[in-house]
Amino acid sequence: MESVTLKVSGMSCGHCVKAVEGSVGKLNGVDRVAVDLDNGQVQIHFDSSAVSLEQIKETIDDQGYDVK
Repeated sequence: MESVTLKVSGMSCGHCVKAVEGSVGKLNGVDRVAVDLDNGQVQIHFDSSAVSLEQIKETIDDQGYDVK
């Protein structure tokens, strides 16, 4: 398992948390997703042999948020 913390802008409310955690959490290989609204961060634990970091970033981007 790998762990990464991404800086994500545009998240401001509970709906944002649900959108990001729900969409990324559904990806095959993602074990855990935690959004920190105050710091604009998303921490993800995932199996890099099942899902790439690029796929995770694209999923967040598809929800309308900017990954730094």
